Amino acid sequence: MDRRVSNLARLLVEYCVEAKEGDEVVVRAGVEAVPLVREVVRELVSRGAYPLLISLGDESISEVFYKYAKPSVLKHVSEIERIIMERIDASISIISPSHTKPFIGIDPEKMKIRSQARRELTKIFMERSARKELRWTVTAYPTRALAQEAGMSILDYEDFVYHATYADTDDPVARWREIASRQERIAEFLNKVHELKYEGPGIDLYLRVDGRKWINDDGKYNMPGGEVFSAPIEDSVEGYVEFDYPAIWRGVEVEGVKLVFKRGMVVEARARRGEEFLKKMLETDDGARRLGEIAFGLNYNITRFTKEILFDEKIGGTIHMALGAAYPETGGRNVSAIHWDMIKDMGKHRVYADGELIYENGRFII
Repeated sequence: MDRRVSNLARLLVEYCVEAKEGDEVVVRAGVEAVPLVREVVRELVSRGAYPLLISLGDESISEVFYKYAKPSVLKHVSEIERIIMERIDASISIISPSHTKPFIGIDPEKMKIRSQARRELTKIFMERSARKELRWTVTAYPTRALAQEAGMSILDYEDFVYHATYADTDDPVARWREIASRQERIAEFLNKVHELKYEGPGIDLYLRVDGRKWINDDGKYNMPGGEVFSAPIEDSVEGYVEFDYPAIWRGVEVEGVKLVFKRGMVVEARARRGEEFLKKMLETDDGARRLGEIAFGLNYNITRFTKEILFDEKIGGTIHMALGAAYPETGGRNVSAIHWDMIKDMGKHRVYADGELIYENGRFII
């Protein structure tokens, strides 16, 4: 067994969800992640936690569901799913696809219908998380599909994943506690800020954050962590932003996204490729046209774009913004069935807080 796999499992169970005696935990993963799932289960039961549900999936099964499901099936939400979401103590999700574009041939309308149907489950999840009733984390296991998508060999991609998570260190839990302390100082500063102004190539954007809370993503909810995030005042966003990296939603890539905001709403949306899909997703509901999240990427162990948002949104020297649902713990009020992150490189840009320059060329200077 690769020591880094055991280290990652320990991180997920001990550090991320802090599993304890009697906890009921759901673990979801792709079939290729069995080595990590096995170590996660070992860690859980060793601490007296109970793996309530081990869900191993495959992208071909999901493709079949969307391809053949009738509207009544797409709209169906099981009462059992709702009960699980309302009762579990912790959730560990492991991104581990054997295929990264299973929905490329699926009608976007079907995905829209399914997202709308599951909106209630998303709401329960986010509200329980905000109340600290549900501890959850998402990580990734280095599969060949993810490596190919990132344009890397499997061995190089393994090194990338374990370096980004610090699972390649002797004591990754201690390392993440150090990172948590460093990022908390940034979050504390931003919590005193009223308005932000982003300037530079491809962005001229103003928004307010007064009264909103900045959250330190220190690896608890995402492994790897490495960002601070909040939610803007819903009607305050003004200006435009062009995203440098492809925006990916459920395996569908949209390139060259440009969004124009007025009074917090997207009034113009363009893309070099995938514009029809972008506009379809914006029609999901009213909240899909507003920003639910703004964030700074601070994980400087992640230095390249991989087409996996778990890593890409943390790239050191970037910002990302999400269309759709806000995390309630930030004070954000936007509600939507989607939460679609889009990333911009800030290597030649500036950010002002209440008129003061606080961020330049990809780093905080405060």
